[in-house]
Amino acid sequence: MNNIIRQRLVHGKLRIAYRLREIHWPDQPEPMLTARNIHYEVAERARGVSAGGIGAMHLLATRVGLDAAIDARLHLLKRHLPYHESDHVLNIAYNILAGGTCLEDIERQRNDEAFLDALGAQRIPDPTTAGDFCRRFRPWHVAVLMDTINQVRLDIWKLQPAEFFAEAVIDADGTLAATYGECKEGMDISYKGQWGYHPLVISLANTGEVLYLVNRSGNRPSHEGAAEWLDKVVVLCRRGGFRKVRLRGDTDFTQTGELDRWDADGVEFVFGIDAMANLVKIADELPKTAWKRLIRRAKYEVATQERARPENVKERIVKEREFDNIRLVSESVAEFDYRPGRCGKAYRIVVVRKNLSVEKGERRLFDDVRYFFYITNDRLTPTEGIVPVANGRCNQENLIEQLKNGARAMEMPVGDLVSNWAYMVMASLAWTMKAWFALVLPETGRWGGKYKAQKESLLRMEFRKFVNHLLLVPCQIVKTGRRIVYRLLSWNPWLEVLLRGVDVLHSLRPPVAPRPLRCLTAATMPGYGCPGSR
Repeated sequence: MNNIIRQRLVHGKLRIAYRLREIHWPDQPEPMLTARNIHYEVAERARGVSAGGIGAMHLLATRVGLDAAIDARLHLLKRHLPYHESDHVLNIAYNILAGGTCLEDIERQRNDEAFLDALGAQRIPDPTTAGDFCRRFRPWHVAVLMDTINQVRLDIWKLQPAEFFAEAVIDADGTLAATYGECKEGMDISYKGQWGYHPLVISLANTGEVLYLVNRSGNRPSHEGAAEWLDKVVVLCRRGGFRKVRLRGDTDFTQTGELDRWDADGVEFVFGIDAMANLVKIADELPKTAWKRLIRRAKYEVATQERARPENVKERIVKEREFDNIRLVSESVAEFDYRPGRCGKAYRIVVVRKNLSVEKGERRLFDDVRYFFYITNDRLTPTEGIVPVANGRCNQENLIEQLKNGARAMEMPVGDLVSNWAYMVMASLAWTMKAWFALVLPETGRWGGKYKAQKESLLRMEFRKFVNHLLLVPCQIVKTGRRIVYRLLSWNPWLEVLLRGVDVLHSLRPPVAPRPLRCLTAATMPGYGCPGSR
């Protein structure tokens, strides 16, 4: 960014720092909020938007070639009157990035003249048209859209430093997406008694990117179809340049019928495995010398003085009312070799033994032992090191929470399974673009340490915080010559990152013409009836 913009950012920071400086206030006769004589006017020429960061997201989509790739590979419209496929896809993603939570919020954006000017659009699809576009999808179209996004993702990964490609950690999990509708095709009742769908989420733990989302009926098991999609992810990560790929999942994703094939292919895995009677028996018969005390490291170090812990209100109530209370006393870890029935070779089983105390009120009733098993082909990591690797998969629960309540990608607003699947993929693109904007930021130069910390913070940032700090920044929109100028009207600590990202996007080479994408869905997912390449 140029020196004038940098100076204005510094001045904005100094002004707010001066306002928020520490002051020994005397007793104030009036409240701080003193505005009284407030009037509203309608501007004649000046135009402004509340979501000023949307320009950076559109610049990201165009500079990495996402819009061109969608138009080249996704064919749902015979004629473009007036919208292209990329207009529909980005319209749904931009609605969420601009603070929308449902399809109906598009109506607010399409009636905002400044928002349309900010995107250089005469008009954008209305909510009804967006819903009709979702209903045009067939399963192979959704697969093509996901593969198109992943093709662009490979170009984003090329911008990363060499250490980024050491290992790709892939997490897989299912989640329940409840719906209160009664006429949605494909919905069913889940094991929890909820009506809705059961999407499969496959993500890259390194960056939090969602690689594949698959919608399924609400009564389907979590692991159904997971192996085929995991195979596609392995191919994607290897094309991206990762030197090692590791798969992770809970006990529903053990996939014992696939382990030999993945092991022969050089894919590492760590899956939970059910505490079956034969495994529990083996663990019970292990000698005492096989067990090591498991000490879990703290998630972070306290930079300042450690605070006193507040009273555990829940535990106090449990004791007062004499509820059964299970308390963890200690943990131990051991390992042994085991060959599942559907495997041709033995694999390493890491077992965690939790020594528990069952109490009621102040009385200790009895001791209990529970086992947790993990199966892996990783022979190099120490036994106690496998446990945090496996437990790291739990962070995907946070990702799923962000998709549900942050990006609202699992609202299921349309009428059938496939159209809701399409909406879910397009809405989750908003979360993906957050990760992409972080990944294009360089972490080298004089301020490399600071830039790297900002990049990591942006990758871990919750979606609502990202929207509030980098997207919902008020801007005046000025159309001058061949430029659309976003004139920032306020300051916040993340504007420096936003403007630095815009500078980086302007410096990217224009994308090459996208190549036709051959749809591999028919080969990898029988029954979807993909018609092949277009």
